[in-house]
Amino acid sequence: MKKTPVFLHLLVTNMLRLRAICPSSWRVFQFRPISCEPLIIQMNKCTDEEQIFDFIERNKAILSEKQVGCAFDMLWKLQKQKTGLLKNVEYVRDHPQFLTLHNLATNKFKLMNDDTLVNVLYVTQQFDIKLLSEFSSCLADQHLYFSPLMGKIADIVHRNLETTQDLSSLSVLMVNISSLISRQFQQQLVNKTELLFDTIDSSEVNVAKRIAEFLRNVRYHYQPLLERCNNVFLSNVDHLDLDSISKILSVYKFLQFNSFEFIIMAKKKLTEMIPLCNHPASFVKLFVALGPIAGPEEKKQLKSTMLLMSEDLTGEQALAVLGAMGDMESRNSCLIERVTSVLHKHLDSYKPLELLKITQALTFLHFQRKEFFVKLRELLLSYLKNSFIPTEVSVLVRAISLLPSPHLDEVGISRIEAVLPQCDLNNLSSFATSVLRWIRHDHMYLDNITAKQLKLLQKLDHYGRQRLQHSNGLDLLWKELKSLKGNMFPESLLEEMIATLQHFMDDINYMNVVEIASFISSTDYLSTLLLDRIASVAVQQIEKIHPFTIPAIIRPFSMLNYDPPQRDEFLGTCVQHLNSYLGILDPFILVFLGFSLATLEYFPEDLLKAIFNIKFLARLDSQLESIGGMDGAQQQIYKMLAEVLGGINCVKASVLTPYYHTVDFECILDKRKKPLPYGSHNIALGQLPEMPWESNMEIVGSRLPPGAERIALEFLDAKALCRNIPHMKGKSAMKKRHLEILGYRVIQISQFEWNSMALSTKDARMDYLRERIFGEVKSCL
Repeated sequence: MKKTPVFLHLLVTNMLRLRAICPSSWRVFQFRPISCEPLIIQMNKCTDEEQIFDFIERNKAILSEKQVGCAFDMLWKLQKQKTGLLKNVEYVRDHPQFLTLHNLATNKFKLMNDDTLVNVLYVTQQFDIKLLSEFSSCLADQHLYFSPLMGKIADIVHRNLETTQDLSSLSVLMVNISSLISRQFQQQLVNKTELLFDTIDSSEVNVAKRIAEFLRNVRYHYQPLLERCNNVFLSNVDHLDLDSISKILSVYKFLQFNSFEFIIMAKKKLTEMIPLCNHPASFVKLFVALGPIAGPEEKKQLKSTMLLMSEDLTGEQALAVLGAMGDMESRNSCLIERVTSVLHKHLDSYKPLELLKITQALTFLHFQRKEFFVKLRELLLSYLKNSFIPTEVSVLVRAISLLPSPHLDEVGISRIEAVLPQCDLNNLSSFATSVLRWIRHDHMYLDNITAKQLKLLQKLDHYGRQRLQHSNGLDLLWKELKSLKGNMFPESLLEEMIATLQHFMDDINYMNVVEIASFISSTDYLSTLLLDRIASVAVQQIEKIHPFTIPAIIRPFSMLNYDPPQRDEFLGTCVQHLNSYLGILDPFILVFLGFSLATLEYFPEDLLKAIFNIKFLARLDSQLESIGGMDGAQQQIYKMLAEVLGGINCVKASVLTPYYHTVDFECILDKRKKPLPYGSHNIALGQLPEMPWESNMEIVGSRLPPGAERIALEFLDAKALCRNIPHMKGKSAMKKRHLEILGYRVIQISQFEWNSMALSTKDARMDYLRERIFGEVKSCL
């Protein structure tokens, strides 16, 4: 027999409630023998389980909570004394008196201290881990994720992980203790889950959901486990309800895990639910899940139905709808007005993080109702005046910095300064971004930067450097860095952060090399020392690195256009380790891997065969989308080029080449350096042709007159170069090579040069373009 969850809910709920109300009253009127020692001595003399159970049956009416705990101890001690073949766990678990012992524990739990209670749970879970998982769920239901009891449960799981075989119960425990575990324990749980995964039935969707949820909780994009969970979801998609699909898509979005097959199936299933969801609660959940992946017709249907339901939305539902509209990039003014009117009514009830989400979404959707932002600003400032928690203060300051008027008063500045000594790198980075946004606004609209702003930036820089310099290990440092995007790290601290990582680079190993590589990819900072260490770890410890993580390891070398000293060995080892899995990789991942290797001019035969395979290309074709267009700066350059070249028909914008590279601008010069007109094939300003390949084929594929040359002008933004040195990144370097193969003369102009003081006037820019196009070509990089 197994104990039911009812015992556990009574155990936790009543224990916590009664201990809070009357902690000293439990023992006032309790009845117990004059001395309990004789009974404990009798138990200690028992030599087998049957004697313990006989003792329990004879004395169950008078056993105290201490004696009940002792009985559990004795049962486990007897088990530990036996060899593996002689252990009789099932016999003990199913014995009638073991159930009696459970019932006694139920009756005595109010008298047990935490140590006795946890000890009872520890012993009981040796016979059935399900009990411990159910107990942890009771704590989780009351949001006691950081309670001492949850900590002791985490310790029990850690001590017994090696012998645990029940993945269903373990997955429950993993989710519930995820807030308390160390990086090493996290990896042990992941390894154990991989070992036990094949022991569960392929229909165990709930187990797979909990594993994915655990990975989300610990912010660990572990591709191998996510792939296995995804396979379970795909094989059981007919049994997934709205709630399950919604949670899975949320986890995938958070972990940036792409599964085109699941999205297609989820989209189909969710679309079928549209006419079935006629209640705001269920329809909002459907809107949030389906909206970002829906096609144009489905989006239209969702928005029209949401308009009809909008007046019945709760504050929480309105916030969810607004977030989904941001994900959908939907600027439906009627729906935005309806949703914000609901938000306005409930604005006082939102917490700081929710107010930040509202501000971010409305900023993205270009919402401009003044009275709403006035009330939002007042609310944020009132929260800020009374907040002393660094994370909460950083959230509030970040929200204020996004408002149309991001100015902070003296109280706001003093609140930031007060929490700086307690801030981690996440908070400091958030503050720096917010203050810089504030400074840019004041400089642009008020033509004013105050000394207080600059002083605050200096303090942020000081505490950031102090935090980095006092780091005493890579694990602790990484705990703060892993949730940061490298490209959002303050420029003033970036070099110090890289230096700190270099200081700990001997600690980079197979367990953290993927995460470190991904972080470096996002920094745009070329550190040859760190990249050389990553390459060395990959070569030396390749057997311990999962093949699915190889693309992430190669990516920083590709992005930053860097070849390590052992380039061929490094790339060869990585590709060889992945070869057996090429056929099952997601098409996007395989293509990006090929792209990364191509930027490094490395073309393995097996990878090329896998990509240029008819079945693979058919899968890929269904996933590809084309995106194009010109921004304001490009239009300005377009007009200047037309003037330099003698007419708008002498320049083409957004030209698509046979390598599917889009050239910013193209022109053709004859042998006398005179521009040749394009005629009717020119693209209208700011538009792409409906069929770009066809419309450009005549020009790109045709023969030029003798002596003529085709010129590609590429304007490189900051993302095309490393942040610390003017070194072109891999994507731009490869594009230049490909265009030259196609016969282009490539002129690359960096934004730093274009926006420099030397080119601050239109005439200077026009002269510069003439020199680059008609005169001697000079490299700007």
